[in-house]
Amino acid sequence: MALANEKSVSDSKIWGLCKLPFWHSNSSSVAASSSSFRQQQLQHHNGMSVDHHSNVHASLKVSSVAKSLLPTRRRLSLDPQNKLYFPYEPGKQVKSAIRIKNISKNPVAFKFQTTGPKSCYMRPPGGTLAPDESLIATVFKFVEPPDTNEKQVGKKSRVKFKVMSLKVKEDVDYVPELFDERKDEVAVEQVLGVVFLDAERPCPALEKLNRQLAEAEAEVEARKRPPEDTGPKIVGEGLVIDEWKERRERYLARQQVDGVDSV
Repeated sequence: MALANEKSVSDSKIWGLCKLPFWHSNSSSVAASSSSFRQQQLQHHNGMSVDHHSNVHASLKVSSVAKSLLPTRRRLSLDPQNKLYFPYEPGKQVKSAIRIKNISKNPVAFKFQTTGPKSCYMRPPGGTLAPDESLIATVFKFVEPPDTNEKQVGKKSRVKFKVMSLKVKEDVDYVPELFDERKDEVAVEQVLGVVFLDAERPCPALEKLNRQLAEAEAEVEARKRPPEDTGPKIVGEGLVIDEWKERRERYLARQQVDGVDSV
């Protein structure tokens, strides 16, 4: 009996010694594995967030670059589209014309610029157009005499003209400073070159130029005329006074006649 008890006690000690390290090592390994798993998850999450932010930043950068490369949507329609035609008359001031039309759904301000401000000017130099409204602008240029006898007909000049546009509100009055104050919103519609035409030789371009110049002059004269009064006509105070004077004169005339008859 004593031997059996000692054997059971020793067996229990052995099992105790075997069990304790086993469970202890398991718990520590589980804790270590769980902590490493959490660290991996945290690193993965941080990596995903960093990748997400970098992807968003990269996409925004690509979209901004792509937007800058896309052509600007036109607000104005120009006729002629990319050239200004002038009759070639050396030593004289000549004229060209261009029709400008607002093809957008909002009021648009436009402005001219030129590389030759000393020899060129525009009428009008700028303005505001309502949707679908158009006008013909006249461009004046002094033609320098050539150094040689060679004619410059058909050749291009170094002078350039630039037409710019700006979206505005209906109640905004046009001033040139608008384009400086809101330069980030200004769009370059077109850069126009200069082409000289032979004033003594008829051609379709010269005929079209003459028609546009005539229309431009007619528009200027129409703007000078006062607007017609289409409202109801009201009898003015002057007409009432004139009628009262006529009645008084007739009354006085009758009084004089009656006085003569009585005498």
